[in-house]
Amino acid sequence: MQAQKKILLVFGTRPEAIKMAPLVKALQNDARFLAKVAVTAQHREMLDQVLECFDINADYDLNMMRHGQTLSDITGRALRGLQEIIAAEKPDVVLVHGDTTTTFAGALAAFYEQIPVGHVEAGLRTGDKYAPYPEEINRRLTGVLADYHFAPTETARQNLLASGVADANIFVTGNTVIDALLQTVAAGCELAEYIDAPVDWSKRILLLTCHRRENWGRPMREIFGAVRRLAAEFAGDLEVVCPVHKNPLVRELAAEILGGVPNVHLIEPLEYRPFSQLMSRAYLVVTDSGGMQEEAPALGKPVLVLREVTERPEAIAAGTARLIGNKGEPVYQGIRELLTDDAVYQAMAHAANPYGDGRAAERIRDILASRL
Repeated sequence: MQAQKKILLVFGTRPEAIKMAPLVKALQNDARFLAKVAVTAQHREMLDQVLECFDINADYDLNMMRHGQTLSDITGRALRGLQEIIAAEKPDVVLVHGDTTTTFAGALAAFYEQIPVGHVEAGLRTGDKYAPYPEEINRRLTGVLADYHFAPTETARQNLLASGVADANIFVTGNTVIDALLQTVAAGCELAEYIDAPVDWSKRILLLTCHRRENWGRPMREIFGAVRRLAAEFAGDLEVVCPVHKNPLVRELAAEILGGVPNVHLIEPLEYRPFSQLMSRAYLVVTDSGGMQEEAPALGKPVLVLREVTERPEAIAAGTARLIGNKGEPVYQGIRELLTDDAVYQAMAHAANPYGDGRAAERIRDILASRL
């Protein structure tokens, strides 16, 4: 019998955990592999919620979350901790995901130990190294270090080819976030058990998330101001539900501008299962998140993106998402159009999702089996 191949999966944030969870399960349930999990806990509480949701036990936990930590702090601690783990485990490959500081540190640590790196969700690009910051550089640097590039789309593959990656090392798989989302929504849950707010679910639900660094300060103030205007204008037919990020800067602005508005509900960040259900109940998603640009279209929900550029142009090209920037008037007009023009709304809601069919984890597993 052929010896098992040892895979070390490394992640540290909630979005990474969601997208790696289907792959953890696919590898752990396959006798060809011995799959182990190392988490940095770059995000602590939100990461733990996802691990519990998908019943994943970490073999290693660096527990790095510290109040006020800088990017240098995170990178240094992750690099040292992960290099020690990789040196001890000597896996056949280290898998990292996407574009976080943990991603880059994990890839670099594996390189220092001369262990091959597999990059899940490889090839996303905006072309602007400060947007999103620091994610754009994290994924570019990880791409330089990676040996296996698991691209979610053909566009991502073309980006990798343009950056000099050999075609033989690129594999278009779809995005594992669709695997996770479809499995989770199908399982179902009762939102009232998780959302302690008087939401009128008979109205249209606008799901709002906003947390990225490039939106801190004035842009976020303008975004929240535009949403406040719309909440007043459509008070009879609209409920805004906003899970507020744990970052104190975000929470302070949200409370100042959106707090006290009767049909705006500022809630705590949700666990993945109820958040998925909330997306499925929403009429419209307004976000600066990267992952939600992929998730919401899979549920037939139009996405308005609170950014000037996106590393996910496939959604824009397909018509499932639209960039509306982070300035007050364009944000106001962009949201208002979808609340008042049903033809525009329906065109976005029924556009084809470009991010996959829910079988990306299977494809990555089988590629690893053949290549290793």
